[in-house]
Amino acid sequence: MKIVVVGMAVLSESLDVLTGFRDQLYGCLPRRADALFELTDALLCTDGPVETLVGLSLAAEHPRGHCALYDALNHGRIDVEPLRRRLVETPLPRAADGRLVLAVDVSPWLRPHAATSPDRSFCHTYGRGKDEHRMIPGWPYSFIAALETGRTSWTALLDAVRLPPGADLTPLTCAQIRQLVDRLTGAGQWQPGDSDILIVLDAGYEAPRIAWLLRDLPIEILGRMRSDRVLRRPTPPRVYQPLGGRPAKHGGEFVFGDPATWNAEQAATVTDTRRYGQVKAQGWDRLHPRLTRRAAWADHDGALPIIAGTVIRLTVDHQPSRGEPKPLWLWWSKLDATPADVDRCWQAFLRRFDIEHTFRLLKQTLGWSAPKLREPAAADRWTWLILAAHTQLRLARPLAQDLRRPWERPLTAERLTPARVRRGLQNLRTTSASPARVPKPSKSGPGRPPGSRNRHTATRYDVGLILVTGRHTSDRLTTRRAPNPAALVKRQVEWLSLNLFPQVA
Repeated sequence: MKIVVVGMAVLSESLDVLTGFRDQLYGCLPRRADALFELTDALLCTDGPVETLVGLSLAAEHPRGHCALYDALNHGRIDVEPLRRRLVETPLPRAADGRLVLAVDVSPWLRPHAATSPDRSFCHTYGRGKDEHRMIPGWPYSFIAALETGRTSWTALLDAVRLPPGADLTPLTCAQIRQLVDRLTGAGQWQPGDSDILIVLDAGYEAPRIAWLLRDLPIEILGRMRSDRVLRRPTPPRVYQPLGGRPAKHGGEFVFGDPATWNAEQAATVTDTRRYGQVKAQGWDRLHPRLTRRAAWADHDGALPIIAGTVIRLTVDHQPSRGEPKPLWLWWSKLDATPADVDRCWQAFLRRFDIEHTFRLLKQTLGWSAPKLREPAAADRWTWLILAAHTQLRLARPLAQDLRRPWERPLTAERLTPARVRRGLQNLRTTSASPARVPKPSKSGPGRPPGSRNRHTATRYDVGLILVTGRHTSDRLTTRRAPNPAALVKRQVEWLSLNLFPQVA
């Protein structure tokens, strides 16, 4: 009986948290609140993947017409800052040691045929072939999510920012992280004396520069590095030279691809896994990149800093796909790493791939990139509705039941995926009152007279670039000249003309 009472208390508390977030979400919608809120409910309660935006107007949770749906996205308003604060106030997942682990990554909303949509940029995407990369026009969004421990596809989305054309990725990412840390501190998710927040980055970010720009925050930066990097050891002690000369500023080279330059590691661990065999992690302390006054450091005042950190090399015995295992190189912004720190870092980085499952859920199930919206402001509103819907899925996780298909394996309550939780959300919605008002009866407008033509030609916009500064050609094995942005745009325009308009080319 005690177990039943405790279980009912947990369910009641989870339902109160879900209901409170729904009320707070409605308060963040000052214009077209009813239509936007019911659109979110239709997004959550529709059976199957969302393939079209207008199809959501047929759901029972959206009693308004399809015209109200598009009017809400095009002319509604969402108070983003209060909604951001509501997201960080929800219960957040934590690592085994109680610290927050945040993953930062960019996911594009591809719009290659939307020539009349402004603020598009060339987004990096992977092709179907091996080592095939393409640059396709679209709206790139930078997401930050809190990661869980263990094998799971759940993350807690906390922020999303659309990257404008011509923007520098590193300063925007630093500003986004700084604002999120301030909100976490204000919400009591981090307090003085707690463990530092771990920020996990992929190879597309320059981890040492981000660590330098955010050195005043209680965070740790963990980023992946390419396998052709060359770092430097600490500055050697100054020795008197009779012939004179400037003392050395950097120590010997640490070449990722040359084991002869590694010397003995400061920390090493071996872990047995089921799928990869033995996982060996090696850590070398106090290594830094050799900065030059180019790119992001061209206008730096004073002497260039020495950004020292710990380099971690991760190797496995074999891969499940029977491919050749390649080493994984990580850079951690802290010094004097212990074997426990090395294990914590590489295990946290592997959890970063959970955000890829979240991106797949947003695009393939919730239909984040399905609408063909023209204005970036409408795309931002739809993106924040997606984040609010995903948060409701996460809060409803303890309340959901496993409504599996006959061909699916049963799962326990803690192993339910977001897609399975979404199946039962229609039943949970009846237990949580909707703050939206009943729609008033109306009829559609007359529209354009039959036979008339639209004489208002939409403006066409060029596609911009997203700049990634902070990269150093001096710490690579092979130095290459940076690509010319104008030449890159020309090549992408030629590629688009050949692929999209082959009869014209």
